[in-house]
Amino acid sequence: MHALGVATVEDAERLVQASTLSHIKIGLSDVDGVMLGKYVRRDKFLAALRGGLAFCDVVFGWDLDDQLYDNAKYTGWHTAYPDAQLRIVPSTCRRLPLEQGPGGEDMLLFLAEFDGPAADICPRRLLHRTLDRAAGMGFEVYAALEYEFFMFRETPHSVRAKHYRDMENWTPGNFGYSMLRSTVQGDFYRKLLDMCERMDMPIEGLHTETGPGVLEAAIAVDQASAAGDKAFLFKTFTKALAQQNGLMATFMAKWSHDHPGQSGHIHLSLRDRTSGRSAFYDESRPHGMSATQTAFMAGVQRYLPEFMALYAQTINSYSRLVPGYWAPLDATWGMENRTTALRLIPGSDKSQRVEVRIGSADANPYLALSAALASGLYGIEQGLEPEPMVQGNAYTQQFPEHLRLPTTLWEAAQRLRQSEAARELFGDAFVEHYAATREWEERQFRRHVTDWELARYFEII
Repeated sequence: MHALGVATVEDAERLVQASTLSHIKIGLSDVDGVMLGKYVRRDKFLAALRGGLAFCDVVFGWDLDDQLYDNAKYTGWHTAYPDAQLRIVPSTCRRLPLEQGPGGEDMLLFLAEFDGPAADICPRRLLHRTLDRAAGMGFEVYAALEYEFFMFRETPHSVRAKHYRDMENWTPGNFGYSMLRSTVQGDFYRKLLDMCERMDMPIEGLHTETGPGVLEAAIAVDQASAAGDKAFLFKTFTKALAQQNGLMATFMAKWSHDHPGQSGHIHLSLRDRTSGRSAFYDESRPHGMSATQTAFMAGVQRYLPEFMALYAQTINSYSRLVPGYWAPLDATWGMENRTTALRLIPGSDKSQRVEVRIGSADANPYLALSAALASGLYGIEQGLEPEPMVQGNAYTQQFPEHLRLPTTLWEAAQRLRQSEAARELFGDAFVEHYAATREWEERQFRRHVTDWELARYFEII
């Protein structure tokens, strides 16, 4: 059986039993969207397919540096970090072409998600609860994510030795959509495109962007459940492929004040589960924008300030949100307008959609997708109307205070914690835990002295 044909537990069992691999890889998402996991011996893996697997819940109790949260209720020293129940998802099976077993067979990789109380804060489970809500409303959700990421001729050791300064970019200068760069560096491009095809996360478009060594990859559209997995896999294994080739890829929102930030845009559309037709397209209305799409747009716009922490989850995310750098500053929308937070893309029954442009490349794709979809569905349920459509350059216009986006992670965390809509859509357990982790991140930042502070105050003040 082909790995991409696995749909059931029985399929997964047959594939693993026929494999020569002694161990199988499983991966899961923490709250930051980092893929964690382990190798599991095949006999234990086969048992876990039906009975689940115990996994230490510390993965929801520490930060990006494995430092333990001191403000989380779900887990901590007060609970002694017990095991949580993990469920392997057979349909996520892939071959991993970057890694082979002793006999030369490509490694098998499965994604997993949490059951029990941990399911309340598991990012993948949050997305699937949101998709269940959409299904209950009669919609099938389709999504596609696109990422910008900078490439460097560095290694994990060299960037630390340099203290992340004076790093060598993969290519020099600004050269967006460069045919020259993609030809000269064609070997890596081909490896990336091939890996993504083989791992069922095909890239629809790949090109250079403005900045030294920056690429933009648009992952092909799929049902939203699969689109979330594909984005999650893409970020991890693009970095792995780069490092195997003596390079590094970064998805942080803004690595240098001299260059534009890195976005993680989300394209969303709904289709009617009964008729199969687009719920967003109505040729009789202006711009083909159906009443359903209008209310969906209104919901995303209305709750974007409250859900900002799910689109921009790090301290660094907010360094990207400055005028003139292709990043929106208010919860605005426009038709084919790349200066607004939300972009209406008119088209046909097949292509009519909404692009959520506010997200940064560092966002957890499961959470960002959940935020955009849940708020849009909420708009449909409430029959909301969007604010007037922006014409022209949104950066030069003034908007009402209620459309202003949070400008720091701390502010975003407070808006999320106080949001009644977030608690209804995502649950109290998730909101409390996630807000606490963002507050922790802000507190860790406040403990450090930045280069900017030293240069500004050391001598003069």
